[in-house]
Amino acid sequence: MSRVPAFLSATEVEEHLRSSSLLIPPLETALANFSSGPEGGVMQPVRTVVPVTKHRGYLGVMPAYSAAEDALTTKLVTFYEDRGITSVVPSHQATVLLFEPSNGTLLAVMDGNVITAKRTAAVSAIATKFLKPPSSEVLCILGAGVQAYSHYEIFTEQFSFKEVRIWNRTKENAEKFADTVQGEVRVCSSVQEAVAGADVIITVTLATEPILFGEWVKPGAHINAVGASRPDWRELDDELMKEAVLYVDSQEAALKESGDVLLSGAEIFAELGEVIKGVKPAHCEKTTVFKSLDN
Repeated sequence: MSRVPAFLSATEVEEHLRSSSLLIPPLETALANFSSGPEGGVMQPVRTVVPVTKHRGYLGVMPAYSAAEDALTTKLVTFYEDRGITSVVPSHQATVLLFEPSNGTLLAVMDGNVITAKRTAAVSAIATKFLKPPSSEVLCILGAGVQAYSHYEIFTEQFSFKEVRIWNRTKENAEKFADTVQGEVRVCSSVQEAVAGADVIITVTLATEPILFGEWVKPGAHINAVGASRPDWRELDDELMKEAVLYVDSQEAALKESGDVLLSGAEIFAELGEVIKGVKPAHCEKTTVFKSLDN
């Protein structure tokens, strides 16, 4: 008799992932395996994106198999543009399916929103650990949505910043963020004000045109570019993309999905997994960009 798959709600997933920092060691291993080719045992094709043009939406299908953990899974994520702050439905929604790899049986259906938020932030933290300037005192977050909260949580756990700044297109949301999180956060009125002199910058916006410009960025700063996951969307301008040393989670995905990479013509230096493995250097003395896509 077939077994009924387990269902884990967002609350139950949150209980299992109380500390985002617990994700860092296994994710470092996963990134290194991904960048090891066939010997790493990871089969993870670039996600398939189905446009839902009538409703200005997208469905992303993201299957993966890891031989090291003998884990077979698929994430389904929907993204709908123009979800305003008054909408009761979030712009991104995700579900993760877990299968028994030996026979294909569906084992679990899990809310993927918490997993996505915490996994993406943890990978940004890994990139920052390797690529940030040796003395990093100022953290800047551009955007005030779900990813801003998850990044703030793990970054304040993992690093000691003397100042944290936030900017959001809707200032009320930035103020709400500053009032909600633990610790002092300075709300800035412009991107330029927010990033001036910042050592680490996180872009988690819904921007489709550049909002962060190279002339504003402190030489040697590290940027985690998380938004703009479509080939025609951008958060960073040409100057920043071309002058910085560019790292990605997946070169194949970046060359298919990242408008920041494709439209600037920037050259990818390395995958993050190659840095973790030690086969490519971490140029933390230079301005660096980590473009995150496989989330």
